[in-house]
Amino acid sequence: MPSGALDYVCALIAQSPCHLTITQQRNSKLGDFRPGKGRVKHRISVNGDLNQFAFLITLLHEIAHLNTWLKHENRVKPHGAEWKTAFRNLLIPVFELKVFPPAVEKALASYLKNPAASSCTNVKLQKALREFDSGELAPIVDDLPDDTIFVYNGKRKFRRLHKVRKRIKCEELTTGRIYLFSPLAEVHVPGELS
Repeated sequence: MPSGALDYVCALIAQSPCHLTITQQRNSKLGDFRPGKGRVKHRISVNGDLNQFAFLITLLHEIAHLNTWLKHENRVKPHGAEWKTAFRNLLIPVFELKVFPPAVEKALASYLKNPAASSCTNVKLQKALREFDSGELAPIVDDLPDDTIFVYNGKRKFRRLHKVRKRIKCEELTTGRIYLFSPLAEVHVPGELS
């Protein structure tokens, strides 16, 4: 995580002790909160392969779950108004620390107006965060022009058609079937250097 946020995060964990685990990459989730039972502490896990800014946001997302649980237990929705308030309250001090690059800060401020269950669904925030990922970035469907042919999951070929609300309409070339893609789906464009 950004070094300027370390003291703040350590103080948060000291206020509400939990078992924090940094895991290997999980494709299904970036982080997780599990309430404790009996003598077992509350548990938070965060993927260790995230860039420093995504790691911090994910960790604060999970700490917001912990704080919401401590206050309401399971009497509120996991990503309801109480969690949204807790998440915002945890992130406001981080903005004051000035640890985020301007593009991430701007996208995060917009996202916080109504945070969703997963920051992965916010296209602007994810595009800003992925600029700080290590290694070469795969193209995403959102950045392709209409009529571009691409390969998804290493085998199936599609043609990008057009945007439909928040998804991208694409045609599978071998079957002619239409699929709606997440704008953030990583793809391979034949002919590009890889």
